[in-house]
Amino acid sequence: MTDAAECKPEPVEQDAEERDDAHLDDIEEGAGCTEIWEHLAEQRDE
Repeated sequence: MTDAAECKPEPVEQDAEERDDAHLDDIEEGAGCTEIWEHLAEQRDE
């Protein structure tokens, strides 16, 4: 049996257009829920 801490899945490379989270590209790393919500609300207004 393997330890879960030893599991290191390989990242999957995808084009930005194909990614489900491409709409979050402009958000800074470490942003919280409020920043993400505001960003999404601004995109809806456009």
